[in-house]
Amino acid sequence: MGLPALEFSDCYLDSPQFRERLKSHEAELDKTNKFIKELIKDGKALVQALKSKFPADGRERVAVAAREAKKKYDKETEKYCGVLEKHLSLSAKKKEAHLHEADNQVDNVRQHFYEVSLEYVFKVQEVQERKMFDFVEPLLAFLQGLFTYYHHGYELAKDFNHFKTDLTISIQNTRNRFESTRSEVESLMRKMKENPHEHKSISQHLMEGYLFVLEKRSFVSTWVKYYCTYHREPKRVTMVLFDPKSGGKMGEEESFILKSCTRRKTDSIEKRFCFDVEAMDRPGVITMQALSEEDRRLWMEAMDGREPVVAQLDVIGFNVIKKFIYAVETRGIDEQGLYRIAGVNSKVQKLLSLTMDPKTCADVELDSPEWEIKTITSAIKHYLRVLPAPLMTYQYQRSFIKAAKMDNPETRVTEIHTLVHRLPEKNRQMLELLVNHLANVASHHHQNLMTIANLGVVFGPTLLRPQEETVAAIMDIKFQNIVVEILIEHHERVRDGPNNMLSNQSRRRSTESKAPSCSERPLTLFHTPTHSQKGMNTAVSVNVSTSATSPSPASPRSPSWPMFSAPSSPHPVSSASSDSSPVSVSGRKAIALYACKAEHESELSFIAGTVFMNVHASREPGWLEGTLDGRKGLIPENYVEFL
Repeated sequence: MGLPALEFSDCYLDSPQFRERLKSHEAELDKTNKFIKELIKDGKALVQALKSKFPADGRERVAVAAREAKKKYDKETEKYCGVLEKHLSLSAKKKEAHLHEADNQVDNVRQHFYEVSLEYVFKVQEVQERKMFDFVEPLLAFLQGLFTYYHHGYELAKDFNHFKTDLTISIQNTRNRFESTRSEVESLMRKMKENPHEHKSISQHLMEGYLFVLEKRSFVSTWVKYYCTYHREPKRVTMVLFDPKSGGKMGEEESFILKSCTRRKTDSIEKRFCFDVEAMDRPGVITMQALSEEDRRLWMEAMDGREPVVAQLDVIGFNVIKKFIYAVETRGIDEQGLYRIAGVNSKVQKLLSLTMDPKTCADVELDSPEWEIKTITSAIKHYLRVLPAPLMTYQYQRSFIKAAKMDNPETRVTEIHTLVHRLPEKNRQMLELLVNHLANVASHHHQNLMTIANLGVVFGPTLLRPQEETVAAIMDIKFQNIVVEILIEHHERVRDGPNNMLSNQSRRRSTESKAPSCSERPLTLFHTPTHSQKGMNTAVSVNVSTSATSPSPASPRSPSWPMFSAPSSPHPVSSASSDSSPVSVSGRKAIALYACKAEHESELSFIAGTVFMNVHASREPGWLEGTLDGRKGLIPENYVEFL
């Protein structure tokens, strides 16, 4: 009959072309059904006198089987499409367990849909083959009886005999072929039900399937379902708007040449399984959503997709941020709502991808009208937000919050800048670059309306984001903002070394009678190696002047990074110590002046009056190393007095 073949593998792809082929088979079944009805009608007229009825159970079997299978297939199609669309609308912020359960539910519905589709195709094929003999054979028997019954039919039967013989042989051969192929087709169907992934055809030159495309229509963004085909050789993407519920195409075919493909990170969009596509012959970024994580992986591999930008505090990162800051300060520092108004996410992602890629960074011209100021400022915020750890680190996050809660304003400022100089060098340098820029932005607040407080609200959760989202972390957001406000307001102290800060703090300590703070300890135990000179150990000297605390030139290892040391002890270290002379502290005994509780495993806990053995300078400024009850650890230098 010239009908296109139906393949089981097409059930999993469920393409519009497969639906069209299926519709042609359904149309042929309807045509056959109508023909049988007409045949029955004519047969009834012929045998009315005989009061006999042409056997119609064959027709009924075809009609019922095909009709029931089609109803079931249409019902499962509608159910599967509804469940799939609901599943793809799930927010990525839901709990992992809930998402996993939803994925399993969709997989079960999808598997059931594929099984029903396979059974329907099998039934259609079976009916198409069976009708060749199930309906012709009764008709042949009827005619044979009719010719025999009528007297003049005998002659007709003789003339019909050779045709009857040929037709009988043909019917038998057709039946035999059907019986032999039916078992093989049924076996293939069972295999595909048991292992569907093994029978899915994946071409090296072609990728096709359904994708949801984000389209903006009159102030509203909607996800529209397309059947997409990608040819790797010309890099051409073809999209056909298709609604499975209506069973047909809607709209004309669209196509474009692929330029790039980038995976979307989960935290950058509400939907799951998304990726961005850029075209050579059309502007903008096209955001697409695959049907599953595996489906997205296949599309990414076919389109040679790349991973999203991974921000790092490296040379590239510093150069990019400097370039962004320069563009903001020269082009739009007076623009209202600077850093508060967000840019288009797709443009921000594109800008970061181009600037972070060494191959394309030189081609990016930030003076171009293509890059709005809000796009550049959003790129700065996004870069800081996607760092592996916040710029002010998880390690010191709670310490910054604790410092922001202090009652004394001067102490609060000093403690915060003390912590700043304990950050890793790259983090501190990036922070210095940022706060100097934000201070410049705040100085133009009469034009851009971005005061220090407004900038604190924008950058506080980014620079001091907590490691876990808890109620306490939510309550501390305002203190994150305060920390950023202090850094912007006193931005010049970020680049000042700890020595200048220590001078002010030491003078303030000398006027206070309360015990020095025992907070914010280093998290690493440093050992100071000793050098042997002519059989004698060289003493490690520590300057305890009120202006600074720094390693002696005789120290074997002096830290080369900015560190803020603890304040000097309010008590004299020894009778020989003065403001201008260093004191040797290698391998001596010391007594605790105050009690201190360790906050890290590298520190020692002790009470007032505790005697430490083998006390010597630590590589960590403001700290000593000593032994207590056989355990070696760090001791705050201003908590002890040497014996």
